[in-house]
Amino acid sequence: MSLAIERTTTWNPACDVDELEDGWGEVALIGMAQVALVRVAADEVYAVDHHDPHTGAPVMARGIVGSRGERPTIASPLHKEVYDLGTGECFTDASLVLRTYRTRIVGGMVEIELDA
Repeated sequence: MSLAIERTTTWNPACDVDELEDGWGEVALIGMAQVALVRVAADEVYAVDHHDPHTGAPVMARGIVGSRGERPTIASPLHKEVYDLGTGECFTDASLVLRTYRTRIVGGMVEIELDA
């Protein structure tokens, strides 16, 4: 007999997509989580943990937005570690990972998926 653990997903409204500027991060407080939102195109918004994985400081929304090839990235404003916005993988230090969250835009509102 196997036990299935049911996971509940909650989509949380963060802000209107038009409140975000392309290539610039903003922080949103979703429940107890500080989430950095980064808009890279009109209909493409990424969400990552606002806390720098290397130092724990809440600064990622002020990171440097860029790309590695076709992958959108954010660099920590403190030590310049570069993270993939989609996967959280760190290109400059494989031991670091930035937590990522799924996003969607519904009726112009950015929503972030959090586990309940």
